[in-house]
Amino acid sequence: MPSALPDGEPVPSDGALPRSATEGIADRQLGVYLHVPFCSVRCGYCDFNTYTIGELGGHGAGVSTYADAASAELRLARQVLGEAAPAVSTVFVGGGTPTMLRAGDLARMLGEVRAGFGLAPGAEVTTEANPDTVDAAVAQTLAKGGFGRVSLGMQSAVPHVLATLERTHDPANVGAAVRAVREAGMQVSLDLIYGTPGESTDDWRRSLEAAVELEPDHISAYALVVEEGTKLAAQVRRGVVQMPEDDDEAAKYEIAESVLSAAGFEWYEISNWARRPDARCRHNESYWRGDDWWGVGPGAHSHVGGVRWWNVKHPSPYADRVMAGSSPGAGREILTPEQRYDEQVLLGVRLSDGLALAVLDESGRRAVAGLIADGLLEGPAAVRRDAPVARLTLRGRLLADTVVRRLLGY
Repeated sequence: MPSALPDGEPVPSDGALPRSATEGIADRQLGVYLHVPFCSVRCGYCDFNTYTIGELGGHGAGVSTYADAASAELRLARQVLGEAAPAVSTVFVGGGTPTMLRAGDLARMLGEVRAGFGLAPGAEVTTEANPDTVDAAVAQTLAKGGFGRVSLGMQSAVPHVLATLERTHDPANVGAAVRAVREAGMQVSLDLIYGTPGESTDDWRRSLEAAVELEPDHISAYALVVEEGTKLAAQVRRGVVQMPEDDDEAAKYEIAESVLSAAGFEWYEISNWARRPDARCRHNESYWRGDDWWGVGPGAHSHVGGVRWWNVKHPSPYADRVMAGSSPGAGREILTPEQRYDEQVLLGVRLSDGLALAVLDESGRRAVAGLIADGLLEGPAAVRRDAPVARLTLRGRLLADTVVRRLLGY
């Protein structure tokens, strides 16, 4: 089952934000995340807020009507953020499987963003997709609708690994989907997962090499996390599957860095590599920088000016609220200066650009020398005269949580 929402204070029925949140909004970047909560099957490792069609019922919860509900929330966002809100810099459609909706509906939701806020010049517009759902017609519709980037859930090139993950796509279809996206003039990103029970280092290398052979613009590689409440967690508890050791995941990360860097990819965030600076996922970079974004859809999270809120989880009550003109917000929190500082360090240090030492408090700056001595931060980046930064070494990327704790004095 999807993970539980956090606690928080109530969200006003009209979604209004404190004045402090929207002050200066025109001078900040604004992104939009559109959550599509539908999947054909629930993968055993997934705890995202997603639902199979058989789990849903009732007004507003269906695939055919979802774009109407999402559009209604976008109109609410326009009212709440006000006329000073800037044009949107990035749009990301995630899920779930966004391409369970008709490509025309995805384009229609993007059109609602464009109508309400406008898109900034050069705006990045991305949708995730299951490789089985993308053909030439779908890709052409997405491109004509304004999408410039498709992130395909490849996960693995090895059939037994996909079977353990309960991924249903045919590995052979990944190449066909990549060709369709590229021929439509869009950038291609591939998502991979490592650390699946039963996956050998040779299996992982095979997946990386298969991904590289497809010549995508961007590759993400995430370590599998066993989330409580998932089918996979229950299988691990019962001893049906055995999770790999931490050393196995570290070895696989080092293999990823070796294979991808040799193929011309450069890491820009711990789990993300791009062929060129303009192939980075700017939407995700906005999260790591702490920019403003509005999350549309059931269970989606948003952040504007130090206020974070999250929507009700189930598609039916979500649709009922937004179609009635009310906020779907289930709760919110106003971040304290201490929380904002902690998040700035936690997220900023993950980036290859590094975390500016000027951001750190006195305790954090004192910790830098020891982290350099331990081989977790790059020495030259921290002592350069022009804008010194805390930048992770390869070993530091493997031990990023340790780096963050020491910078925060924990």
